[in-house]
Amino acid sequence: MADVKSDIEIARAANKKPIMEIGAKLGIPAEHLLPYGHDKAKLSADYIKSIQGNKNGKLILVTAINPTPAGEGKTTTTVGLGDGLNRIGKKAMICIREASLGPNFGMKGGAAGGGYAQVVPMEDMNLHFTGDFHAITTAHNLLSAMIDNHIYWGNEQQIDIRRVAWRRVMDMNDRALRQIIVSLGGVANGFPREAGFDITVASEVMAILCLATDLKDLEKRLGDIIVAYRRDKTAVYARDIKADRAMAVLLKDAMQPNLVQTLENNPAFVHGGPFANIAHGCNSVVATTTALKLADYVVTEAGFGADLGAEKFFDIKCRKAGLKPAAAVIVATIRALKMNGGVKKEDLGKENVAAVKKGCANLGRHIENVRQFGVPAVVAINHFHSDTEAEIQALKDYVASMGEEAVLCRHWAEGSKGTEELAEKVAKLADSGASQFAPLYGDEMGLFEKIDTVVKRIYRGSEAIADKSVRDQLHQWEQAGYGNLPVCMAKTQYSFSTDPNLRGAPVDHVVPVREVRLSAGAGFVVAICGEIMTMPGLPKSPSSEKIFLNEEGQIEGLF
Repeated sequence: MADVKSDIEIARAANKKPIMEIGAKLGIPAEHLLPYGHDKAKLSADYIKSIQGNKNGKLILVTAINPTPAGEGKTTTTVGLGDGLNRIGKKAMICIREASLGPNFGMKGGAAGGGYAQVVPMEDMNLHFTGDFHAITTAHNLLSAMIDNHIYWGNEQQIDIRRVAWRRVMDMNDRALRQIIVSLGGVANGFPREAGFDITVASEVMAILCLATDLKDLEKRLGDIIVAYRRDKTAVYARDIKADRAMAVLLKDAMQPNLVQTLENNPAFVHGGPFANIAHGCNSVVATTTALKLADYVVTEAGFGADLGAEKFFDIKCRKAGLKPAAAVIVATIRALKMNGGVKKEDLGKENVAAVKKGCANLGRHIENVRQFGVPAVVAINHFHSDTEAEIQALKDYVASMGEEAVLCRHWAEGSKGTEELAEKVAKLADSGASQFAPLYGDEMGLFEKIDTVVKRIYRGSEAIADKSVRDQLHQWEQAGYGNLPVCMAKTQYSFSTDPNLRGAPVDHVVPVREVRLSAGAGFVVAICGEIMTMPGLPKSPSSEKIFLNEEGQIEGLF
């Protein structure tokens, strides 16, 4: 093989254009772009308001099979498809999420794509970027501080300190902070109580920023956050302790979408970053709806496999924002399908057509699930150099047997040239008007019934189970007027079940709901299933051990 450059080497050699030129491609006047250096900028709220009368483009979702250590390349395909659409003469934009520092320094890696299908500046995007995550972390923890301060200074709202529901956050994997005791050290430090940390991407403030339509809506949603309960079990809201307006001030700039570019100088919004296994996994509504006013085709992604990301994209984001996706792309790799078919990671380079066929059951399940939402889909085969013709044909034959089409894509190695065929087919599908999108369940369905519906129809489980305390909590929220909210399933991304080691397409498994959390400001109920954690831990050998500055001051090891 020829010398293969790493993602970071490719990104470092990018021929970037000034961000004002990228904005000009979309017709954005320079005065409405707030530059962060020469290669990234925020779009002004005034400009976003001014284009609301524009016609909407077509929305295309990129999703994938369940992730494996073999790699799927969903973000890479999102970027490759966006570049491919521009290559065939379409006016297209990409909308993806920002990267969390936790997985970057843990085990997942970055979120800017890969090879010759990347968004740049890659290093900035995977580190501090424009400071959005820091603003979200700070706004969240301001509320935490104000809750304890309110209790300290007399507790006018009569908060029961045993029922403080609001935890703290940080954008790093730190298992030691999952459960903590705060306010130790005597009278001067307040009233000791149990608390804990979640990762920033699981924060309700993150979800609110990604679902809010403007600053006014943001402030209202922040005020609607339930922070605690009184002894009579009535809710205490963020607005009750006068935290909402100050939080909105901290988030003012973070609400503005970030404009960057692909390696091929096509425009991309990178904004917001809720995890899909513990949050709703989509970029911001503001970025997506703004892109739809600026481009004829908008390519966005939802985190992890379609069972998590796509389900939440359809049932939460599209429902709340009134979005109607025109088409979907389901990403798969031969390597990942072989792993779903029982092949060990070290043996993935060997041809194994039987394992591909066996692993296709996972892909088939995702195809069926996307169909349930009425959205037409095409399968993108993200090509690896070890893939053989026989393996590729086996995958294409399987997809054809399901009545769909699979397209081989070489965007990692070839950029937009490698996605021309995919772009042509996706544009045709989006333009066909075939989409009959509808969410999986209605607003009027009971909360536990919604959870059970996702378990049975998307995960193919036999049932969802929960202790009486969980069911009683859901019933209380229904009585309080929250029964019309959608549910956000917090579950392992590696399997349709709650067992991360159970690959393929398992059926009739039971999904235990361990805990439920009401995100009243974001507008959904989180169901925490199995052993999933809202504060991840670092692996035995985290990526951070291999990230460093070289002698030229350049970052190495970040991917």
